[in-house]
Amino acid sequence: MENPNRAPQSKNWFQGHAQKIGALFFWVLLIVFYQWYANSHGLSSLEVAQRMLGFLKDGFWGPLIYIILYAVRPLILFPSTILTLAGGFVFGPVLGVLYTIIASNISSTMAFFVGHYFGEGIFKDDGSDSLIQRYARRMRENSFETVMIMRFIFLPYDAVSYLAGFLRIKFWPFILATALGSIPGTIAFIGFGASIETFEGALPKLNPVTLGFSVAIFIVSIALSRIFKKREGISK
Repeated sequence: MENPNRAPQSKNWFQGHAQKIGALFFWVLLIVFYQWYANSHGLSSLEVAQRMLGFLKDGFWGPLIYIILYAVRPLILFPSTILTLAGGFVFGPVLGVLYTIIASNISSTMAFFVGHYFGEGIFKDDGSDSLIQRYARRMRENSFETVMIMRFIFLPYDAVSYLAGFLRIKFWPFILATALGSIPGTIAFIGFGASIETFEGALPKLNPVTLGFSVAIFIVSIALSRIFKKREGISK
């Protein structure tokens, strides 16, 4: 007969994190399957995107397919830049920007909460002055400004989203900074995709006006990042 006063046995690390280990295993399996499929068929990320173009051009369902693919893209680490360029090429500068802003915010939200789930209980502020703790503290205290600068200077899109969730910063400052900070980059890359008129030979034929506008927006984004950096330095 068990002693009612006996303290319950504490769970070991694997028992306490069994659910996360299972989720991580599934996630890694998904990435490996995609990489295996692409490699076994000799497909680069660009060639995968080119194969998607036929589905994206499919009238009514094209925008929905694009948004869904963009939303789940972080789970297989598919480059956002390539899909953004495809969106500009298929939908043009106006609708391409609209669809990509919707899709990118959904995808960043998904990546944020995946990072948030796996980051639970890690990197708590212990009051130390280590480099990691200082950077994590900065992101938590200046979430909006830090994420905004990261978006302006085109740091890897998914890495920023996963890191923000992993460090468990507040969601609303993150998503607002992402929505605003990604606009210049989205316009720039959509503009570049829209500037591609035809694929003739080894190099595509580009529209110089659309391409020039895209480059100008890219420069504006870099300039904005410098302004925010100076502003953040003054406010400290």
